[in-house]
Amino acid sequence: MKKNSLTLTVVANMTSNYSESLGNIASVQKVFKNRKIYSMRSRESLKNAIMVQSGMYDDLETSLDGAAQKKVSEELNASNCRALEGGYMNTQGTTYVRKSSFYLTDAVAAEHFVNETRFHNNLYLATNYAKEQGISVQSNGGSAGLMPYQYEYDKSLKIYSMTIDLEMIGKDENFHEEADAKEKAERVIALLDAVENLSLVVRGNLDNAEPVFVVGGLSERKTHYFENVVHVEEEKLILSEDLKIKLEKGFQAGLLRGNLLQNEEEIEKELAPVSVPVFFENLRKQVLDYYLEK
Repeated sequence: MKKNSLTLTVVANMTSNYSESLGNIASVQKVFKNRKIYSMRSRESLKNAIMVQSGMYDDLETSLDGAAQKKVSEELNASNCRALEGGYMNTQGTTYVRKSSFYLTDAVAAEHFVNETRFHNNLYLATNYAKEQGISVQSNGGSAGLMPYQYEYDKSLKIYSMTIDLEMIGKDENFHEEADAKEKAERVIALLDAVENLSLVVRGNLDNAEPVFVVGGLSERKTHYFENVVHVEEEKLILSEDLKIKLEKGFQAGLLRGNLLQNEEEIEKELAPVSVPVFFENLRKQVLDYYLEK
């Protein structure tokens, strides 16, 4: 079988995204599994961040038909608009639907969630306003705009997978259009660059979500090939036989050596990983070979 997809499974030290607020307490998004609660960053949040950071949304055009949606037409489709690579449904006039050419899983924490609530307020701003109005923030806090607030905080090792359908990149069967090989390669490389250097802004804070460990490569199977064999317990990567067997089938691993994983020496001995920059550089070369040397 021909290798026509690219699959990655990533371990990254990242924050969760937020879901509903409970009163004035902002709650991180969570999932229940294995009889425990785990914090997470949803696949939708993760995909949006990757699309934005990769520059794939730079040419995004939107329209309104009840709800905001991506603009699509014979002149503007996935072959010439990178923003449509992640899929679309446009209902203006004729309904057009195109599935995404790449897929993500939720980024779920390796360890179960322990609630850490942070308490904040806008005391400096309220004090400044109170001073201008000649009132006391201590006795007239409401009039001065004093507003305490709280939010759950979580930054932990999380695991997610991304798989790209290399045959679908740059194609729009709704309009029988297709980008050239160079453009296809650039789109895939843009996605890889975003994953390698992923940075998130969460509640005004900058979050470095680069891979601590990553495994994958070009694959014959269009699925998250390593999703079921990459696990972390007590900040140690589980080096199972199945992980080693899958890795030996033409894939590679990358490791960020910074002691975020406590068994780095064991990982180097058992998996022989390259550095994370070398891992992604090798992938970029494979993508160029796939598209440009046919």
